[in-house]
Amino acid sequence: MAVGIAAPSSLNRFPALLLRAKAMASTTASGSSGGSGGGGGGISYTTLRERVSCEREIKRSKFIAIAAPVSDDQSAHAFLSQVRDPRATHNCWAYKIGDQYRSNDDGEPSGTAGKPIYSAIASSGVDRVMVVVIRYFGGIKLGTGGLVRAYGGVTTECLRDAPTCLVKSKVLVGFEVPFDLLGSVYHQLQSFQVEDIKQDYDTGKDGTTKITFRVDYDRLENLENTIKTGCSRQITLSLY
Repeated sequence: MAVGIAAPSSLNRFPALLLRAKAMASTTASGSSGGSGGGGGGISYTTLRERVSCEREIKRSKFIAIAAPVSDDQSAHAFLSQVRDPRATHNCWAYKIGDQYRSNDDGEPSGTAGKPIYSAIASSGVDRVMVVVIRYFGGIKLGTGGLVRAYGGVTTECLRDAPTCLVKSKVLVGFEVPFDLLGSVYHQLQSFQVEDIKQDYDTGKDGTTKITFRVDYDRLENLENTIKTGCSRQITLSLY
């Protein structure tokens, strides 16, 4: 979907562009790895700033929770490979990436480890996060209820005071621009801190190049207004 951003008649179509941008940003934020639905992606999300851990001893069993930000299924499994301890009795885990999540009980009774870890992640308000809980059995069985409380509790404690950051989703935008407006357009783009700027001269039109870039969703409308004001001829803004 495209919208003309120089002609006044295009302004009533710009909300449709924003709606599509919102949908695309939400899809980006939710990730693409497999799993069952749960939680939700969005235009922005809060995630961990760095890896954190905590340790608890419950009836002689040692539980070590290690949490870190992850971006997709591949990075989640890479993190698991880094922190799992083959000497431990269990290495249970869960991660949440937008609407996608996975969990694993690693030999504990079904639903007593991975699921409470995931529930604690979801309740904490953070996204794109994985938690691995390593258990060293101490000789005393905890029962199903005790296991749920232990795995969920150590995960909650690990995430409670963890440093977080807000990440804003970006959308891919592009438009064709005459050579004589390039300087003005680049100045405007830089003022909006756009990323991944690319230029393609193969447009099939003389004196015209195509620029694509990524910009924060919540800056898209202001960017449209700025370019409209700064350019004296019609330019068409498109989402990809």
